Amino acid sequence: MSDFFKTLAAPSEGMYKEKMSKFLSFAIPVTSSAEAKDIIKQYQKRFYDARHVCWAYMIGTDRTEYLSSDNGEPSGTAGKPILGQINSFGLTNILIIVVRYFGGILLGTSGLIIAYREAAANAIANGNILECHEQATVTFTFPYLGMNDVMKLIKRDNLNVTSQEFDNLCQITIQANLDDIDGIKKKIADIDGTSILD
Repeated sequence: MSDFFKTLAAPSEGMYKEKMSKFLSFAIPVTSSAEAKDIIKQYQKRFYDARHVCWAYMIGTDRTEYLSSDNGEPSGTAGKPILGQINSFGLTNILIIVVRYFGGILLGTSGLIIAYREAAANAIANGNILECHEQATVTFTFPYLGMNDVMKLIKRDNLNVTSQEFDNLCQITIQANLDDIDGIKKKIADIDGTSILD
């Protein structure tokens, strides 16, 4: 498993036309299948007047969590070609939705596969592909008196603080590159009074 993965920096759109049918495509970065499914529902409501709202997503750096839907198109003619483009570009943490407005002329199985594949590819090509490093978090507590040492570590190692609570006993969650996290835990443990939470 690699600690690096490719995804899109921001949502992007594309379009493909074939024999009067219009295929609007949307490539959206996501971090979970639940998030992807919520977005799919939003697009199904937004494009309620479309004939089909087909989609595919891929989640995780190991690229083993994925799902696709033909949404009423003949089996394998929409979801699979969309997922195929995610694989062709080597992307993950991405959802691609293709909305079809039927133009009155049947495209046939091969025509549909080409249309959904091209629409998905257009949305990806119009986006900015980003290579990311897999992240991990660590949460730890420390006495208020240890604040100075903790803040020095955070600043020196340029750590991203995702949550913090300051009281007599303080708690901070930091995020860092997965392959740096063990070294960071060791530095945290070296500060008097710190306790790493699981």
